[in-house]
Amino acid sequence: MALTVHAFGTALVIGFVLIIGLRLLGWFELIPYSLLNRLFPVIWVALVLQLLSGFALWSTKPTQYVVDVAFLLKFSLVIVGTILTLSLYRTVKREAASWEAKGAVSSRGVQFVAAALVVWCVVLVASRLTAHLGAI
Repeated sequence: MALTVHAFGTALVIGFVLIIGLRLLGWFELIPYSLLNRLFPVIWVALVLQLLSGFALWSTKPTQYVVDVAFLLKFSLVIVGTILTLSLYRTVKREAASWEAKGAVSSRGVQFVAAALVVWCVVLVASRLTAHLGAI
């Protein structure tokens, strides 16, 4: 059950960050920038689900995970990704109206979204490496 919840939380976080990211990079032009704020509460709930289910999964093999490089990378980048996503949320909330008026995203918005996308994609790869390499 914990693994299912963890995978679902991961899919929501990465999926919604990807949607926000692609919108800020010029895709999905029918979605107004101001509506992107509605996706962030789902991201926060999914992060809590990930935290709780991740702790449940970690507690099954803590000695294995504390020496697993892929797990340590994933855990560190989840923290970085969360901080970047919070910064992205604040930027979208503050600047969405001006982006709609100008028809373009600020360089600050593009920088946050690019960094967040890279970090969350590496989290996804590290997650899979943790699952597969941990079984060896």
